[in-house]
Amino acid sequence: MSPDTGTSTDIAMDSVTDLPAEQQADRLWSALQGRQPNPGMLYAVTTQGVYCRFGCPSRLPLRRNVRFFADCAGAEAAGFRACRRCDPRGERAALQAEAVRAACALIEEAETLPPLAVLAARAGYAKHHFLRLFRAVTGLTPGAYADAVKARRLQAALAGGTRVADAVAEAGFGSESRVYERPGRLLGMTPGAARRGGAGEEIRYAFTESPLGLLLVARTEKGLCRIAFGPDEPTLEGELAARFPQARLLPGDGAMAAELRAVVALIEEPHAARALPLDLRGTAFQHRVWQALTDIPPGRTTTYSDLAARIGQPRAVRAVAAACGANPVALAVPCHRVIGRDGSLTGYRWGLPRKRALLDREAAS
Repeated sequence: MSPDTGTSTDIAMDSVTDLPAEQQADRLWSALQGRQPNPGMLYAVTTQGVYCRFGCPSRLPLRRNVRFFADCAGAEAAGFRACRRCDPRGERAALQAEAVRAACALIEEAETLPPLAVLAARAGYAKHHFLRLFRAVTGLTPGAYADAVKARRLQAALAGGTRVADAVAEAGFGSESRVYERPGRLLGMTPGAARRGGAGEEIRYAFTESPLGLLLVARTEKGLCRIAFGPDEPTLEGELAARFPQARLLPGDGAMAAELRAVVALIEEPHAARALPLDLRGTAFQHRVWQALTDIPPGRTTTYSDLAARIGQPRAVRAVAAACGANPVALAVPCHRVIGRDGSLTGYRWGLPRKRALLDREAAS
């Protein structure tokens, strides 16, 4: 089947905005020229018979040879096939993500970090290629991921009241000095503060349904300290208790009703996030990353490397990715606006389908 060539202003999709088709095409072409990622949109090249993601590394086509589509089905119905370089269907990305997930599981189970060559061989990739894949999917190297696993074990042990020295040994760190050299990077606080786990504080929390699933919202006297999506109430409640094991957790009263509505409203009106009072617990570095995230306007996206440059530390890409992953308040701190350089979604602690839905809603508005 030959592709339907159409014209340069063809937009085979439901209306993206209220603009006329010609203006919509102008806006999309401008984004394509600027190599700007545009989640939820695709373009096809009539002379090549392929369709691509925005930001595809292929050579920029002539405008008269471009058509725009809202999804893969529409492009394929018009006779175009998926580009092999940018993988718009995500099939290759799904296989790669599964290989990385298997490697992560191997790291989680191992007492010591398996060599990179072993992880790569298990995944079926060359060593350096696998390292790039692992970074792309997790935002970390295998070594940094292993440190994060140890930090999680350490935090759990400290939250349970284990002595610092014993918790360090149980987590797999060789000595206490390794933990005290970089407590902020590992735990977001010193081991002693982690062991106290919110002792003496009172935290109110409540659940609410949203268009993207069940939400937990929790607050201290200062403001919202956690906003999280989850599969069910026990899971979300357990995550809150793990983060603040020594705090007094109480069901939210009627006073939280307005806050619940305000949080859910962020899905449709993300601009309102700046009005929410927040009580974020983290290192100075994490706060800088989270502040930079809130400065990204709805409908726009960035990358980990661009975010690192924005805070003045271009070499701290992995640390920036870890800070995004440690974000305790979904929606209010929009870590979903960080995507891969090729326009892929990369990771999101509350699930890639939610990330896609949030970006699509923001792009449409």
